[in-house]
Amino acid sequence: MTARHNLPIPRLSLWLTHAGMLAEQVLRAFWPFFSIFMAILAVLMLGLQDHVRVEMVWAAGAIAAIAVMATLVWGFRRFHLPSRAEALMRLDASLPGRPIQALMDDQAIGAMDAESVALWQAHQTRMAQRAAQAEPVKPDLRLADRDPYALRYSALLALVIAGLFGSFWRIGSVAEMTPGAAIAGQGPSWEGWVEPPRYTGLPTLYLADQSGTTLSVPQGSRITLRFYGEVGDHSLTETTSPIGAESASEPEQDFVATRSGQLTIDGPAGRDWAVNVIADTSPKIAVAEDAEAEAGGRMKLLFAAADDYGVVSGSAVIALDLPEVSRRYGLATAPEPRDVIQVELPMPIIGDRMDFNEALIEDFSQHPWAHLPVKITLTARDAADQDGHSEPYQTNLPARRFFDPLAAAVIEQRRDLLWARDNATRVSRILRAVSHLPEGFFRSETAYLRLRVTLRRLEMFDDYGLTLEQQEEIAQALWDLAIIIEEGTLADALERMRRAQERLSEAMKNGATDEEITELMQELREATQDYMRQLQRLAQENGEFDQNQQSQNDDALQMTQDDLQRMMDRIQELMEQGRMAEAQQALEEFQRMMENMRVTQGQGQGQQSEGEQAMEGLAETLREQQGLSDQAFRDLQEQFNPGAQAGESQGNEGRNGGQGRGQSHEGQGGRGSDQDSDGEQGQGSLADRQQALRDELGRQQQNLPGAGTSEGDAARDALGRAGRAMDEAENALRNDDLADAIDSQSEAMEALREGMRSLGEALAQNQQNQPGQGSQEGDMQANSRDPLGRSPGANGSISTDDSLLQGEDVYRRARELLDEIRRRTGDTDRPQIELEYLKRLLERF
Repeated sequence: MTARHNLPIPRLSLWLTHAGMLAEQVLRAFWPFFSIFMAILAVLMLGLQDHVRVEMVWAAGAIAAIAVMATLVWGFRRFHLPSRAEALMRLDASLPGRPIQALMDDQAIGAMDAESVALWQAHQTRMAQRAAQAEPVKPDLRLADRDPYALRYSALLALVIAGLFGSFWRIGSVAEMTPGAAIAGQGPSWEGWVEPPRYTGLPTLYLADQSGTTLSVPQGSRITLRFYGEVGDHSLTETTSPIGAESASEPEQDFVATRSGQLTIDGPAGRDWAVNVIADTSPKIAVAEDAEAEAGGRMKLLFAAADDYGVVSGSAVIALDLPEVSRRYGLATAPEPRDVIQVELPMPIIGDRMDFNEALIEDFSQHPWAHLPVKITLTARDAADQDGHSEPYQTNLPARRFFDPLAAAVIEQRRDLLWARDNATRVSRILRAVSHLPEGFFRSETAYLRLRVTLRRLEMFDDYGLTLEQQEEIAQALWDLAIIIEEGTLADALERMRRAQERLSEAMKNGATDEEITELMQELREATQDYMRQLQRLAQENGEFDQNQQSQNDDALQMTQDDLQRMMDRIQELMEQGRMAEAQQALEEFQRMMENMRVTQGQGQGQQSEGEQAMEGLAETLREQQGLSDQAFRDLQEQFNPGAQAGESQGNEGRNGGQGRGQSHEGQGGRGSDQDSDGEQGQGSLADRQQALRDELGRQQQNLPGAGTSEGDAARDALGRAGRAMDEAENALRNDDLADAIDSQSEAMEALREGMRSLGEALAQNQQNQPGQGSQEGDMQANSRDPLGRSPGANGSISTDDSLLQGEDVYRRARELLDEIRRRTGDTDRPQIELEYLKRLLERF
């Protein structure tokens, strides 16, 4: 067998295989040498030799040299340089059938037989094709069997740490520890450093490397000098520290530069510098823009701050500007001492703090100084504990504004009470006058009762001297009352819409800010949507509207959601342009159109469905609960104002035609016929009727349709809350606590309304899932819906008049719609045209 040299093997594969084998031999033979070398280099780079005695450095150096030599000799004895033949064998072993060895062989038998020669040549050709496809063989660099404790990795880790935290320059310090260098080092020499304050972020300066005669350093820099040799060979003279130094010859000098001066080192290789100390200036801060009230009443104050090395913290001090206060009404009394307001200023989270703008946002709506003249002083502090103050900024403390006149009056009396406890008598008289005739003045019975209870507690506290705790308690109660009056607890959509319109009108008259206008406009939009949904639901429930009724009523208007949206956009646009008169006129026109609006619906036929019966039963329960609440309210009025004829007032109708919205007014004195003079029997009867109504609600809750749907479950949860509130009202009536009973009855009515809304949505969802119930109109409507289940717009338009957001958060609703589109896109059972449409939606959005 003779060798062949012209083998069809890729040269790159053979070269890489050969290099890998060489790497194997180097690592296996010299890994101890590499490990010791990396460990020694890491120790020197970290400068550990500078922290031990010279003798120990010499001993460690000798041991290290012996170890390096020993591992180097050990490596050379075990190192074997791989040959080309070994690389070929390594490559051949990785191929099936060992084609390289086959190509290197010659035919030994049958060389004279033509057929045998042809067979041998065919075999050689096949082996040559295999050899031509040879890939490089990966080297085996694993050393776990030779280094079971992973010492090489420990040395590598030490070298990496030294590279991060050490320096190659420290290796040179070993040369100074040799015997000759030690003797030379005993001669006169010096070295020094200038270390600026850490907060400046500036590097340390090595004095021997500083050229020139002028040295500029930040104020507070620490200068350290070391003199080597005999004492007195070098001396220091400096005038930069507070005490200074003249011809100081101690081996170590350490002082802080606080002022410009001279720094002189006398002696061999001495130096002289004129030190220029750069002063650390105090931070600067100022108000950037006028303070304003954001939506919700939060104060927003923009400020600008700057410092040469960065601001660390800041604060704002708000003090009452008493000379600027209009001392009239409740403010005419001398104010009680009150601490100034101190709040921390926000600092930038990212970036430097050398020059920045930020905004202080705080809510001072409940503070006694709300809307009163104040002085705001801003303070900035740097790392050197230097303070910078702004000029006092005079403004009226921004806070929440109340546009309802009654709520504004309550807030004003709350402010007077917090101004001075001596105003308690005056506040109680004004509140009593405000609540003397509640009919037509208080929109909410709950608000009136809260005011009367608060007033009674205030008068009781005032008789014995109002304490600070009682003052805060009454102030909190008045604040909660103003919120109820301003925002209301109205569940009726029409009343809520009217309320939003009135608040927006008052805001325009009183010059509200853009943020307040935007917030009130959003409230009007949501209330209008609720009103439209309620009209549609009532039309579906009652079945009282037909197509001819629209033409018979000249005042009735039919509008789409797009029309309403355009009108409200126009109103907001006029307000943003400052055209308040035109905006007020447009708002009044919008209000008239909404009150005249009717929603037409085809007349219902046949018997009521289960859902319609449930809605009618809940509506009757709500009316019964309203009647019980009104009768309890009249009884409570009788306690405060006997002989007031039980709430006989405008708009207070009884169920059988009497005044007051209670069950009856046929009894004497306006009290129900089921109540005697002492009131106990009547209240007991109210409790029994409340219990009966609670039992009826429980029966309705058991037969409620829509089980298994989110809307149906929400309706059941709301009715459950209504039942618990009715139980609390019953207990309060039996305990002769009419105020708590009315509060619980109000919660029950609110929960009933919420349950009816959820049930209506469940029924509407059920109708969408089963469009038309087999009728022709339902089938046509179902066939005309788009893949998202939306009805097309009027007159064949591709848009829809349906409100997709339903008053919810816009971003959350958009995310839900996008998730639903993705879910439907993954449903392969849907029609292909629908899947293509959904994919186009995803590509667009």
